Amino acid sequence: MIKHKEQRVAVFVDVQNMYHSAKNLYNARVNFKEVLAAAVAERRLVRAIAYVIKSEAQDEAGFFDALEKQGFELKVKDLQVFMSGAKKADWDVGMAVDAIKMADKVDVVVLVTGDGDFVPLVAYLRENKGCLVECVAFQKSTSSKFIEAVDDFIDLGADRSFLLKRRV
Repeated sequence: MIKHKEQRVAVFVDVQNMYHSAKNLYNARVNFKEVLAAAVAERRLVRAIAYVIKSEAQDEAGFFDALEKQGFELKVKDLQVFMSGAKKADWDVGMAVDAIKMADKVDVVVLVTGDGDFVPLVAYLRENKGCLVECVAFQKSTSSKFIEAVDDFIDLGADRSFLLKRRV
């Protein structure tokens, strides 16, 4: 896929998806600064949004601050805990709505997630909005249908610069 510096890019990051993939696959954390650089690929960044879940974790505030300093706008949602003890934490609908709202202002939508639930969004953005859609994620934990649907895919597992060692 041809990428050129005049393309306007919006980046939407499913932080929970990336966090858990890096932890489970590599026992590491994601280097979101490098992920953003790869997603933008020296093109014109219009907006970068990181979708996070607030869970009262010990170092959460510091992590959120670091994301903002790296150039991300944060969208925060509280972790839902149900009476049964089950927990729910996802931003799928919010990310999809924001991508659709931004589609008329950009040439390229970059989804940083491996979640196959975004395949219909990819089709809509390509067919109805004329956007190129790219995915940045770990191939080992990304839906194969999602990889097939997008115009370009960057495998974060192929380059260790996208990972930070976990603190022990």
